[in-house]
Amino acid sequence: MIQRLLSSLSIIIITLLLAACASTPQTTNQVADYPRPIFTANRLLPPDHPDQLAVYDPWEGMNKRIYNFNYHFDRYVFLPVVRGYQWIMPNFAQTGIHNFFKNFNDMITMFNSALQLAPQKLAKSTGRVVVNSTIGILGFIDVATMLGIPRPVEDFGQTLGHWGVGQGPYLVLPFLGPSNVRDSIGLVPDFYVRSVIQDELLKSDEAQITTTVLWPIDTRANTSFRYYETGSAFEYRTVRWLWSTKRDLDVQQ
Repeated sequence: MIQRLLSSLSIIIITLLLAACASTPQTTNQVADYPRPIFTANRLLPPDHPDQLAVYDPWEGMNKRIYNFNYHFDRYVFLPVVRGYQWIMPNFAQTGIHNFFKNFNDMITMFNSALQLAPQKLAKSTGRVVVNSTIGILGFIDVATMLGIPRPVEDFGQTLGHWGVGQGPYLVLPFLGPSNVRDSIGLVPDFYVRSVIQDELLKSDEAQITTTVLWPIDTRANTSFRYYETGSAFEYRTVRWLWSTKRDLDVQQ
């Protein structure tokens, strides 16, 4: 009985070994004609897919150094100040201050909408400013949003783009972050308009100084981006492409 069992096992083992040998591919000097992969890059990506390397960045070395400086400033100076502001200031006060600065930005949108000859955007932004500056008590209460008035956002960089001015080389600004030559130039008239509005609305030096200090803090508090938390191994290039694409879309809207 045992002898028969051993003989049967021997036959099974020999059969499996022969099958394994028969299934082993024979090595040859010819390249196997394997079928092409189904999921090629051309099939996965559309023909006009964006190329992150396509952004014109002739000052990449300098921009990366400024980007790194901004990261350290943001982490060790700016964000601690923002967290202190959020800890001291009650939530309702933070909301009111943010609405106040949005009302300022709506005035800048009015100015740029007029330069773009965009009557619909001008009407919406003007309506928001009138409602929020009166019923909303200088904008501290965003009554316009409660009434369903849309909020266009325009700046002088978009105005230049509207009239055909290209972005130009990519540029990372100290403290301010990603930009380009066109939008950097656009900051100057926007800042001038903002300062004129501030002088007209806020007569005391103390109020103007307080506004100047709180504006960047409020802006950073309401910006969710954090350096090196995007999950991308190529964050600089990713941010560069996202910013440039966003600015193109801002001009087209």
